[in-house]
Amino acid sequence: MPETILVSGGCGYIGSHVVRQLTESGRTVVVYDNLSTGFRDALTQGEELVVGELSDRERLEELFQRYRFTTVLHFAAAIIAPESVSIPLKYYGNNTRNTLGLLETCVKYGVKRFIFSSTAAVYGIPDGGVASEDSVLAPINPYGTSKLMSEWMLRDVAAAHGMQYVALRYFNVAGADPLARIGQRTPEATHLIKVACQAALGMRENVCIYGTDYPTPDGTGIRDYIHIEDLASAHLCSLEYLEKGGASTVMNVGYGQGSSVRDVLEVIQKVSGVGLNVIEAERRPGDPASLVAKADKIKSLTGWQPRYDALETIVADAWRWESKLAKK
Repeated sequence: MPETILVSGGCGYIGSHVVRQLTESGRTVVVYDNLSTGFRDALTQGEELVVGELSDRERLEELFQRYRFTTVLHFAAAIIAPESVSIPLKYYGNNTRNTLGLLETCVKYGVKRFIFSSTAAVYGIPDGGVASEDSVLAPINPYGTSKLMSEWMLRDVAAAHGMQYVALRYFNVAGADPLARIGQRTPEATHLIKVACQAALGMRENVCIYGTDYPTPDGTGIRDYIHIEDLASAHLCSLEYLEKGGASTVMNVGYGQGSSVRDVLEVIQKVSGVGLNVIEAERRPGDPASLVAKADKIKSLTGWQPRYDALETIVADAWRWESKLAKK
């Protein structure tokens, strides 16, 4: 009987793309999601959805008893860094405490493999604006801290109980399924590419550049944008790596190439054919001038190779998706 994989938060932006790729590769998936930020129709291949809270241990245990999962991919989390500063306990509850409960259930039922959705926010503001896996871990907000605490729990659980894990530290995720079946649907999103596409569609009055005096070539912040399809495929490569007996590890997922805010807005105007109303504002507290991945490790360990790593490709797929949403 083929193994069934549990995906928590599989109806969200990142989780749903991973679930679709898992199913398309022939895997059997059960999704566990409370639908607070996810959507039922983000499951495009008929995957089974169980609606529930990660804090509901009784419901979780029923699920583990029924399916005897040996692999878990964990995406369910609160992810808005500025919000985490004003409501920190929401993040330590949703992210750290719920991961603790999930890990306890995994240990109880003998889960062998665990893939964790982490973040470049664990690095805070890295020296030189480039982060490798052995850079100093110094998160500057509760979101980053809550994820780092979960990484530490995972490390210690693996050492004590023999579970293999991969923690993937994402950089700036953007874009959508190239066929525009699924994409980012978070209301009041703060991601630059989504916000700028919405402005080009007339759904927002303007786009803000927060800080034009950074020590970068054009004065605006630089980020490592990664296409959601490439990020999703990194999870499948990580799963295959663990199935082949790979050692537990932490890996960055990015392209190692930075784009400034002005670069992004220029490409969005080119792809959409619409001039944007751009407002220049003060820097936001805690924003690093540059945050770019050193991502050689995941390529050498798993063979992961990006396929959509041109900024124009990321923007074109985001634009196609946002245009479809706007018509709805």
